[in-house]
Amino acid sequence: MQMILLTSLDCIPIGYTISSVIRRLEVSRNAWKQLERAPKHVQAKFLGWTDDVSNRGLEEVRKVAGYNDHPLKGELQGKRAIRLSLKWRAVYEVRSDGQGNQIVEFVEVQEVHPHAY
Repeated sequence: MQMILLTSLDCIPIGYTISSVIRRLEVSRNAWKQLERAPKHVQAKFLGWTDDVSNRGLEEVRKVAGYNDHPLKGELQGKRAIRLSLKWRAVYEVRSDGQGNQIVEFVEVQEVHPHAY
């Protein structure tokens, strides 16, 4: 699987060490293709989120209510999602790179449809 790497090491928040802040992001080829088909405002919010994580770290960005970062249930249990708009979300998981570093990997960008009740 080909990955696109997004990373930054500047602006480490006060009180954190480099090892405790997750700043490395990867976007799977599939997620990148899905994002390219999404509306421009969805793409902009996704890129804003990745910039925010690169600058402030994942734990700080999770606190921002506008992203609605939340754990998923069911088949996607163990992954998390952020809201890109009312109809779009990006699904990611935090994994280790084998060297003790944690990486945020985006696995898909989905158009969300209302549930049938």
